[in-house]
Amino acid sequence: MLLSDERDELAAIGRRLAETGLVIGSSGNASVRSGDLVAVTPGGMMLDRTEPADCPVVTLSGRVAEGERAPSSETPMHLALYEATPAAAIVHTHSTYAVVVATTMSELPPIHYNTLLLGGVVQVAQYATYGTPELADNVRAAMTGGKRAALMANHGGVAIGRDLDEAFENARLLEWLCGVYVRARTIGEPRVLTDEELAKVVERGLAPPGFPPV
Repeated sequence: MLLSDERDELAAIGRRLAETGLVIGSSGNASVRSGDLVAVTPGGMMLDRTEPADCPVVTLSGRVAEGERAPSSETPMHLALYEATPAAAIVHTHSTYAVVVATTMSELPPIHYNTLLLGGVVQVAQYATYGTPELADNVRAAMTGGKRAALMANHGGVAIGRDLDEAFENARLLEWLCGVYVRARTIGEPRVLTDEELAKVVERGLAPPGFPPV
């Protein structure tokens, strides 16, 4: 079986995504790259019920190399990000607070310095129908400059990493930051960190490892 270990990891990350509430049902997807091949979760299947053999393997051009099930409808977005970033794994969620911010904002303001772990201010990619080349292009544009996460207007969030564990943790951090922002707005206008304040945090060494500096 092609990418056997990677498909095992995908099935496991699907369960973790469901258990943490980052995805519900068959919403959301994940992938992991090895060389010129990408293992991706299947379309239309509950992620917490996905087995390794359910995860198809595709080439970087999108051709199915192995697998009985169809790849996720968001495979074009995953492939676009592999082309444009140094990612080796991608997680896309429909988590609650990410969707709230993506429905109302053009970016997630840096109200906490851990924003830097995602490469800086998180951009909201312009809306396009799911699974389309237009959406893939919009998300790729929102992830330029060493970003490790983006929001997708009226849709959800996406995070990348050097492996699936890192992509998962970046997705969790994105949801936490969105949650902090939404809750803060119920009390008052959140204080946004300035470029100077963020630069001082970078000077202390807080930056995403293995990616271009913020």
